[in-house]
Amino acid sequence: MINISQGASDQRLLELYLAGNKEAISQLIERHSSRVYDYIRMMVKDAQLADDIYQETFIKAVRVIDEGRYKENGKFLSWVMRIAHNQVIDHFRAEKQNKNITPTTAGYDILAQTSPAEKSIEERLVGEQIEADIRKLITYLPDEQQEVVRLRYYDGLSFKEISEQTEVSINTALGRMRYALINLRRMIKEKDIALE
Repeated sequence: MINISQGASDQRLLELYLAGNKEAISQLIERHSSRVYDYIRMMVKDAQLADDIYQETFIKAVRVIDEGRYKENGKFLSWVMRIAHNQVIDHFRAEKQNKNITPTTAGYDILAQTSPAEKSIEERLVGEQIEADIRKLITYLPDEQQEVVRLRYYDGLSFKEISEQTEVSINTALGRMRYALINLRRMIKEKDIALE
């Protein structure tokens, strides 16, 4: 593995990461983590929420880089800040929509009559089967990936809490989740599981 100097530019770290050096992306995230986190925290004014949006920001950034959609223009931090900003806006939009839900639009009314929004028995059975399939696939993941998926999706922990509980850095927890999702997508495709 290529040794990374602390003075390597963002562009150089990206090149190293794309060439297979996984440590390079961790160093790049670490370099900009406090600026990105502080911005998000200032916008949402809630530490737990800021932590979640911060994690989602870097997961999205790494996904775009992995898919080859990031165009290097020497402004990595500006690009990540734009992703963070969009994640914050998405959160506020979703929050506003949730506040506008009435009993009728939520799928039930005051008389508790069955509404079209309620799931049929068939839909519930299909949903339960999909969940069972996913749970089974998770057991095929490496132990550390299984652990981060369970803590995040089933126990509802933030990435900060996961890193504290598993005694690894947030970047490592993020990386494990990323690889878990990649592996799950691959297995779903291989086993032709329909997630609808």
